Amino acid sequence: MFDLASRDIKYLSGVGPQRASVLNKELNIYSLHDLLYYFPYKYVDRSRIYYIHEIDGTMPYIQLKGEILGFETIGEGRQRRLIAHFSDGTGIADLVWFQGIKFLVGKYKVHQEYIVFGKPSVFNGRINIAHPDIDNASELKLSTMGLQPYYNTTEKMKRSSLNSHAIEKMMSAVVQQLHEPLPETLSSAILTEHHLMPLTEALRNIHFPANPELLRKAQYRLKFEELFYVQLNILRYAKDRQRKYRGYVFETVGEIFNTFYAKNLPFELTGAQKRVLKEIRRDVGSGKQMNRLLQGDVGSGKTLVALMSMLIALDNGYQACMMAPTEILANQHFETIRELLYGMDIRVELLTGSVKGKKREAILIGLLTGDVRILIGTHAVIEDTVNFSSLGLVVIDEQHRFGVEQRESLNAKGSTAPHLLVMTATPIPRTAAMTWFGDLDISWLTELPGGRKPIRTFVVPEANGPLMAEMFGLIRKRIDAGERAYVVCPRIDADAEDADGALAASAASGSKTAGSSAAAFDDAYDLGEDDEQRAQRPPLHSVAEIVERLQSLPQFKGIRFATLTGRDDDTTKSQVMADFESGITPILVATTVIVVGVDVAKASCIVIFDADRYGLSQLHQLRGRVGRGGTDSGAFLISRAPADSDAARRLDVIQGTLDGAEIAQADLEFRGAGDVLGDAQSGGKSGLKLLRVVKDVKIIEHARVEATRLVAQDPDLLEHVQLAGAVLDFTRGNETFLTSN
Repeated sequence: MFDLASRDIKYLSGVGPQRASVLNKELNIYSLHDLLYYFPYKYVDRSRIYYIHEIDGTMPYIQLKGEILGFETIGEGRQRRLIAHFSDGTGIADLVWFQGIKFLVGKYKVHQEYIVFGKPSVFNGRINIAHPDIDNASELKLSTMGLQPYYNTTEKMKRSSLNSHAIEKMMSAVVQQLHEPLPETLSSAILTEHHLMPLTEALRNIHFPANPELLRKAQYRLKFEELFYVQLNILRYAKDRQRKYRGYVFETVGEIFNTFYAKNLPFELTGAQKRVLKEIRRDVGSGKQMNRLLQGDVGSGKTLVALMSMLIALDNGYQACMMAPTEILANQHFETIRELLYGMDIRVELLTGSVKGKKREAILIGLLTGDVRILIGTHAVIEDTVNFSSLGLVVIDEQHRFGVEQRESLNAKGSTAPHLLVMTATPIPRTAAMTWFGDLDISWLTELPGGRKPIRTFVVPEANGPLMAEMFGLIRKRIDAGERAYVVCPRIDADAEDADGALAASAASGSKTAGSSAAAFDDAYDLGEDDEQRAQRPPLHSVAEIVERLQSLPQFKGIRFATLTGRDDDTTKSQVMADFESGITPILVATTVIVVGVDVAKASCIVIFDADRYGLSQLHQLRGRVGRGGTDSGAFLISRAPADSDAARRLDVIQGTLDGAEIAQADLEFRGAGDVLGDAQSGGKSGLKLLRVVKDVKIIEHARVEATRLVAQDPDLLEHVQLAGAVLDFTRGNETFLTSN
């Protein structure tokens, strides 16, 4: 039987050790199986030939058949370009190249018939096609080509001549080796009931579909399969957890909770907060381990709900722990909770990587004796040396930035698994929650506490000098009134190898972001653009560049600036935030490191450069850094996107609503799951190769029904050996998806 997984990619014709190494590093492609599951991002119909007189500059990609009448070289140095005048008898189009001129003149012959393929534009009244694909008309069999696949590649791949066309050739060589059907992973009953294409046929047609209908069927089959694997993992994990963990019973809401409610509650609870607390109270009193996801917009009061849940644990004789992904956020939770508990005899401690020596030792002893009632910290709380006397409740903030293994390690901190409350400010639509958090019960905070004013949002074209000047003048007035301002940039400096935003998006899971600078940033936020669209983007702004620019403006004369990026160590970050909060440096120029948990009450303005390069959910969270002190606040989204572009339309959405659920839905519709969930939870972008959460609701529901049915009959997949192997392979490639081992 042909085993794709055991065939090393370097032995495929046209690959070899050097190219194989590039594929290994850039795309994690090691075997023929890995290559076959690297799917195209788009398809172009190569079966139709257009006439030159038919085409205009608005068409996406077209194909012409004709001959080169002659060559012309224009310009000097970097401006030098080669133009081939191409005709099919109905008109003339100019084929344009900016590189490899000497090679191209020798390669293509005048008055020989060629097939030309590319994207047309109009320049000086003539049709232009830049860097077209050209094939000899006698060699290209268009009638059998159908839809041509296009594959995303990185800059390093292109330097090794591994462009989309090279990937296509490699893929064709693999597909031609599929003489025998590959082993099926889905049962014949599932294939029949859901009218699914056989696996081998689906893989052929996902790469080389003869027509759109075959492509649709191939995509449906492969989407169903990967969703089925995800749902199997989630449901098996949940069932296994129910067998292992019963959960502590919190019988009472006692003196600690009631004292806080009567004397320390800073404001009246919203209706949503009361409802969620009732749901949590019901869970922790049921005798089963609570596993609840608390989702709420920035500023909706999640921290207060978490604290009051922890107080219920304390009332029943148990300790509580809160884990945050960064030291900044852990410190802010610590300060907030200490302030909320002022006057109450409850020992709260902070444990991060920076806490060392006698202070750390005292905390560890206090946890063992039970004297420390609430522990707040970073990943440090799950270290082997950290042990509790009676841990009853764990709260994890920004849940999507932690992998499942980290979540599970907290279950081992007590004799019985503690109750688990995970929180996120990232709005997740119902279908996405069903896909990624199907093992958790979900609570929603849908109201903002009293005193919070809506944040006004403005899209500011960077090319509009007067409007930019007016914005900076407004910010100066706010600073003179004692307020603070954030300025956010996607890169650290002009020479940075990687965009800091891309690093931040992958840091929690330790994943490697392929590519560099703008490409890395766009990959991290998964804007759904291809290589050509990215190439047309202007360079990203950097912290270093913007600081220099702002310091030169008359509006900020005499103002001190601070910077904060992912390169700064924790001590520096803490000092920078302290100076910003106190007003020593009232303007903080930073990368997206501020998106998680930074809470400065006097911050009333945020300026986000290259806003068109972020996902909507990311912009919504950044916007939530201001307006936390009850003052009128503004978010300014600086954009260089054309007015009629998708990027501009995304910004129209964020400008028009503060509803996180609406924003999340729009985010998914624009660009898929991507940054909505983050790398750590979803396994690099969405973790799924084909799924579009908004469009594929029915597939998600069908896959869940089948997975539920199978887990009920055969939870350990003992009767489905082939499927068990396929699920294991899938899990290895997406380690952060739930597993039941």
